[in-house]
Formats: sequence, structure tokens, C-alpha cells
Amino acid sequence: MRTIHLDGQTISTTDLCDVAYGRARAELALDAMPKIAAARQVVENILDKDLTVYGVNTGFGSLVNTRISEDDLAELQLNLIRSHACGLGQPLSIPHVRAMMLARANSLAKGHSGVRFEVIEQLIAFLDHDITPLVPRIGSLGASGDLAQLAHMALSLIGEGQSYGTNGQLKPTKELLLEMGLIPLKLEAKEGLSLINGTSLMVGLLADAEHQLARLLPMADLILAASIEARSCSIKPADERVHSVRPHVGQSLVAQRIRLFMEDSENLEMHTDCNRVQDAYSFRCAPQVHGAVLESHNRLHEVVTIDLNSATDNPLIFPNPKNRGVDEVISQGNFHGEILSLAGDAMSLACFELASISERRIDQILDHSRSGLPPFLAGNPGSESGMMIVQYAAAAALAEMRVYANPATAINIPTSANQEDHVSMGATAAWSLIQSVERLADVLACELIVAGQALEHLSAAPSKWVAALVRNLRGVVQPLSGDRSLSEEMCKVAKILASGSWLSLIESELGLIPRL
Repeated sequence: MRTIHLDGQTISTTDLCDVAYGRARAELALDAMPKIAAARQVVENILDKDLTVYGVNTGFGSLVNTRISEDDLAELQLNLIRSHACGLGQPLSIPHVRAMMLARANSLAKGHSGVRFEVIEQLIAFLDHDITPLVPRIGSLGASGDLAQLAHMALSLIGEGQSYGTNGQLKPTKELLLEMGLIPLKLEAKEGLSLINGTSLMVGLLADAEHQLARLLPMADLILAASIEARSCSIKPADERVHSVRPHVGQSLVAQRIRLFMEDSENLEMHTDCNRVQDAYSFRCAPQVHGAVLESHNRLHEVVTIDLNSATDNPLIFPNPKNRGVDEVISQGNFHGEILSLAGDAMSLACFELASISERRIDQILDHSRSGLPPFLAGNPGSESGMMIVQYAAAAALAEMRVYANPATAINIPTSANQEDHVSMGATAAWSLIQSVERLADVLACELIVAGQALEHLSAAPSKWVAALVRNLRGVVQPLSGDRSLSEEMCKVAKILASGSWLSLIESELGLIPRL
């Protein structure tokens, strides 16, 4: 198992997901330690000089002007964690909580939060020993960061609340710590605030969605190629000259992929002299639509990678040996998740559009009057319905995605006596994207199953890329020999598409698919 070194600067979304799903372990990078120590020393100096600094020895939110005595600082941090652990709803999945924990540890490792090494090491120890705090899904406003969920996480770090153990069994955290030989974290000045004030849930969820999409989007283009084969469409709209005069990188890449996927198809030769001048938009304009989705994904990747390696605490500490004191501490707004929320909302809309055009291709193939294929690809139309209801399922999934495409960012509810008067709702946007990606895989699975069945009715051989895809499909979904329930097979294909396993198999056989 590889080790990810947390330095606050170089962690990728792949690194985060590998730790979240137990494929890698985390460790504090040695070169991060001097920065962490320097920031902590600033906090100690403030306490020694009895200076008043928000987050160190004051109240929080609208209680910012309340000074806390030194004797009460430890109690202040405990009260902060306990009061803010106030989430609702079903628990987040174990991988999503682990993603949040890894993101928080890496942000603290950047060395601008003023925590001791012990705080980061406790997070890493939980990850290493498979102790995962119970964290309700609902509660974050996306500013100040993900307070409620991070507070539930911190509650477990101090030995309170409930957590999942190695076998997924839920127990009191204190019992799990005893079993693993760990001790509860004792919080000191500012450390409770540093644990809960940040964008780590948003980053964790969006990183997982981004990572899934990195596997799913190349498959969406290969499934498109299968549908082009199934409908005997032209690939002239993918001509390189077309995209050179409108050179958006996404649509140019999708066109390049189509040319690659279709280069040896016998169906293309059959289309050369046919009397159909133009194909439907869902085929002809696919590079423009799929390409725009690729660019949205690229933007999401950039945003999440930056935030994953950012300091999103408040206040932040900038050690300055020449000017010791309050000037080293800055209250600011890096905890605000607006950029994450906008990127998540944009990606949910992009996923909806990709699913929308996919569903239209399903209909194009199933409609006998347009495809020339048997109605609904049934063996005995009339007494059999064939794949009629596969489109219904795709349409229902698309309807859910339309709900998730509504922008969470547009919702602002002021809180904390109007001190926090503008919030991002980034966690809601991130959760919507998680759901959108899941439904997108469902719709693409439906398109693939329909295209695969349509290819059974064609005499010409498909391209080697499409043939490889269909071979993998046939390991799960056999051609129709009469009506049967396809529900279980559809779900299996969706999970496989999301996992990236077919992508890896096909690329190992035929070469890497071009990427941005």
C-alpha cells in the first residue's frame, strides 16, 4: 500500500480518494513540520502576552467580542466542538468521512492554522486504524466552512460521540480508542476552531465526484461511438476541420475520440453512399455537448485540487519573526465555499446535459420509424416490449438529475445573528453532484445496453473499440432472446462504468484514450 505524504501543497484528488477508499495510507510530511511548529508558536506567544485575538481567546460568530479568560480556553474549545456537532439526516458514507478527514489534515499541514502536531497526527491515526466518526449528512452551509460535519468529526477525535470500527460496526468512540490503544485528543487554544472551520467536507465530496467522472466521461464517449454504430450515423461531424474553426478544447477532444473509436468500422462504409444527409442533433452535435461537459470537469478538477491544498481556517496565521503579535493573525474568509459550490453546481448541470443527450440517443435507436430497427429492439414486436422500458428508466433518472441541477449556490440564508450573512451552500451543491454522477452512470448504462442490443441486428462489424466494449458488456448482459427483467443487469453495468474497470481493461488492450 502506498503512502501519501501530507504537506498541504501537493495532494491530488486521486491521493485523497485512494486514502478514502483504503487503497493508500497517510503520513505527515517531514517538510511540513517546521511550518506547523512556527504557526503554533504564534498562538503560544499571543497567550503569553495576553493579547486578544479572535479564535484564540474570544467567542465565535456573533460572540466575537466576548473575551475568554485563560483558565477557560480548554473548555472553550470543548464547548465549541460539542455545540457545533449538530447535524441532521442519515450518516455520510465511511469513504466520504475519510475523504473529509484527509482533506482537513492536509489543510492543517499547510502550516497556517496554529495547531500542534498532535491534532494532525490524531486525524492520521484515525485513518490508519480505520476509525471513522459518525457524521450526519446535513448541517453545513458552506461558510464558515463545514462546521457541523467537521464538529462531529472532531467530537470523535476527543473521544466522544460514535464511530465506525474496522468491521463497520458502530460503537462509542471511547471504546474504539481503547481497543486500538489510542487516547482522546486534548484540545488547546484555537485547535477546536481549526478543526471545524474549513471546506473539507465540500472538498472531500467534490473530489470523489471528480474522480468518478474522470473514469466515467471517457466511457461516455465510447458508448456514444457504440450508438453511432447502432444507428449507422456519419462521423463527418467529427472531422478535424470542423473543430479547427471552433477550437474549444473539449469538443475537439471528443471529436478526436470519435475518430479513434470509429476508424475501422464497417458501418461507416455502409453510411458513405446512403441517402440520409444529416443525423439528429444527439449524434451530430455530440462533440459540442460532450466537449462542454469535459471542460466543466476540467474546471472542477482545478478548483478542487487548489482547495484541497489550501488553508481554509479562520483566522489564519502568518509567522513573522520581525513583527511578533496580532499582526501575524488575520481574520478573513477562506472558509467560504463559493468557488466550490459554483463548480459543483456547474458540474451537476453538465452531468444533466450529458445524460439528456444520452437519453435522446436511446430514443433514436428504439424508435423504429427513425432507426429502421425492430420497434424497441424486440424479437417479436407486439407480443414483446423489448427494451421499451429501458428508456423509461433513463428518463426517470434524468428527471432526478434535473432536480440536482438546480443551483444550491443561489440559496442564501443568513445565520449567526446576521454576522454570517452570506453563505455558499457548497456542501449541498457537492452532495447534489454525488447524486448526479450516480444517476449519470445509470443513464449511460441504459444507452450502452440499448446500443449493444441494436448492434445484434446489424450485419456489418463494428470498430475494434466498440467491439471491445460490447465484449465486456456481454459478460454481464446477454442479448435479448425474449422479454426479461433487465433491472439487475442495468444496475450492474452502471456500477461497472462508475468503477472504471472496463475502461482499464479496454485501454490495456487497445491503448490509452486521449484526455485533456
